[in-house]
Amino acid sequence: MSMMKRCLMTMVAVMTLTMAGAQTVMPQACEQSIVTPKANGRYLWLPIQESAPEGKVQVIVIGMLQMEQNVRMAREKVDYYVALDLQPYQGKGALKVCVQNVPTGSVCFKKLVQNNDADFALIDEKFRPLYHHTPKRGWMNDPNGMFYKDGVWNLYYQYNPYGSMWGNMHWGHSTSTDLIHWKDEGVALAPDVWGTMFSGSCVVRTQSAQSGQRTQSIQNGDVVAMYTASRPTPFGGDVQSQCIAFSNDGGKTFTKYEGNPVLTAEDKDFRDPRPFWNEDIEAWNLILAVGQEMRIYLSKDLKQWKYESSFGQEYGNHGGVWECPDLIKIGEAKWVLICNINPGGPFGGSATQYFVGQFDGHKFTCESKPEVTKWMDYGKDHYATVSFYNAPDNRRTVLAWMSNWQYANQVPTMQFRSANSIPRDLGLFTYNGETYVSVVPSKEMLAARGAKVNQPMEACEIVIDVKKQAEIVLSNAKGEQVTMTYDGQKQTFSMDRTKSGDVSFSQDFPCVTKAPTYGQIRQLRIFIDRCSIEAFDAEGKMAMTNLVFPSEPYNNIKVKGGKATIYEIKN
Repeated sequence: MSMMKRCLMTMVAVMTLTMAGAQTVMPQACEQSIVTPKANGRYLWLPIQESAPEGKVQVIVIGMLQMEQNVRMAREKVDYYVALDLQPYQGKGALKVCVQNVPTGSVCFKKLVQNNDADFALIDEKFRPLYHHTPKRGWMNDPNGMFYKDGVWNLYYQYNPYGSMWGNMHWGHSTSTDLIHWKDEGVALAPDVWGTMFSGSCVVRTQSAQSGQRTQSIQNGDVVAMYTASRPTPFGGDVQSQCIAFSNDGGKTFTKYEGNPVLTAEDKDFRDPRPFWNEDIEAWNLILAVGQEMRIYLSKDLKQWKYESSFGQEYGNHGGVWECPDLIKIGEAKWVLICNINPGGPFGGSATQYFVGQFDGHKFTCESKPEVTKWMDYGKDHYATVSFYNAPDNRRTVLAWMSNWQYANQVPTMQFRSANSIPRDLGLFTYNGETYVSVVPSKEMLAARGAKVNQPMEACEIVIDVKKQAEIVLSNAKGEQVTMTYDGQKQTFSMDRTKSGDVSFSQDFPCVTKAPTYGQIRQLRIFIDRCSIEAFDAEGKMAMTNLVFPSEPYNNIKVKGGKATIYEIKN
């Protein structure tokens, strides 16, 4: 056992703060109020006031602490409701809910509701996307653990079920058969004694990737999740370690490995594991973000990992912490290392950079010079990009988190925050001797096209055949507008959202973003939803993703230097 793991186990044994799943430590004295739920009614609805300080909500069964979360319980007004699911605790003995650090006279204690209605008090928000994935309630950031199995696309994500701001990290889960329409599958992984559930990945076990010693019931075809557990220390800061969990039902439920954590270190920002089966060496590889570098490991069983090498020193952009890595083979000869960074993006805040090169199972070698930085998307709102494991037809299909850490907690939505980008497929192209990643909307977006229409809608795709110079202006009757400009001579594409609608919530939001086009653009594909615009070169040489918050939908378009065809998006 490593020194770090022994320290972690000792720390867990002595700490009094116990996360969900630990049932052996008495809770702290309840300073404020105790709620005794009714015997029936699955959901206890907690009233939330976003401007309120965080209190603590604890679930106690027979005097033992079962769960504890930070919740902004309403003090003067109720902004929205979140659900405390009582089902895991009902029928096991005396059940109480303790609310700490909230004044007893707060409005939340008068507004608590218990029922079986999963859609209770849902707000019809005007900025909720119509064809992008969003959580029904709560906060979402990084996509996690994405995989394809038996005709189903599985998406997990960083999730706070107890409010629409970052915190209480769980893994939420959604499934889709077409990458457009998503079914909410609830919480897949919840905090435990090792900490909250930070980002990670899932793999699908196959006949060519069998485990060694089977310490739990693991069959071929199982889904294995690897994730970062993060917990605070008594001395400040946090400890991040890598854990695994197994699923025998296609990823709906997981059993955490009794030998967790499987990988520890004393480094800060040690997180976001991405394991994958490498057929070239018939072993598991792992790429892991550590500070401002990526580390590569090797394993035969997903449990015992051997360090192989590091990549990143002096390469690319180092304006912030490196996060959410991916390492994928595209074609027969090239590997792409995806590196999300925050801050350091081309227009501030978070963004996705990448490196093209060779990987032999032990070391990644970048083919570009160290000073070359390549961005996958030149918008402000494209981050935490990772690919689906086991995608059909050897596709490299990715999703991104459609926001920016500069203002993600402040965007003008309420009961939910954040959406994912449309699905995109990655490839490669060359320009002036350099190899770049191409990004095109996945073929499922073609299937989502509906009828041709005469003007933009709140959910539509606009296809524009452009000449050497083009200007596209989207606007509404309120005078709000987004201007996109293609300059064929300079080989650039830009998007101006400074007058796009509500830009008041952050000084970092109004901006003009500009991308190189690496040659001429012949056709643009522009996807509009209620709060986003995603623009692509149809050949994949340019992508740009930006949020917008117009007071009413853009219903007018003017195009100079091109011809537009508009399709509604079926949803």
